[in-house]
Amino acid sequence: MFRLVRLHNIELHLCKGACIARSAGTYAQLTAKDGKYAVLRMPSGETRMVLLACRATVGTVSNADHSLQTLGKAGRNRWLGRRPHNRGVVMNPVDHPMGGGEGRSSGGHPRSRKGLYAKGKKTRNVNKASSKLIISRKKHK
Repeated sequence: MFRLVRLHNIELHLCKGACIARSAGTYAQLTAKDGKYAVLRMPSGETRMVLLACRATVGTVSNADHSLQTLGKAGRNRWLGRRPHNRGVVMNPVDHPMGGGEGRSSGGHPRSRKGLYAKGKKTRNVNKASSKLIISRKKHK
């Protein structure tokens, strides 16, 4: 019986260096081997094929509780180089597409400052050569 193997630090292209499953507590699962390709289930839920010649490390990345850590104050965010940001809803219409309204308005659909929709738009180019190696997209919640 084939056992699911957990991998991290996976190369996507041969000899280009690891680029998949490198953040704290993540891993990809080796689900099958098909010819010269390995079928992996990514941390995002996407299933894709990677060359068997590409290197990977067996196991998971340590510090799985990293995502549970609370920063506690604004200053710790600043230490990490994250600057404060204002929500578009609280701005005036001249400053942001979601600004304005009488009283506290919800703001409408999320948009960028240029007025383009900010969430849900597919950004991957379907004509990429590596698109044929993707078996299934990630599962939405």
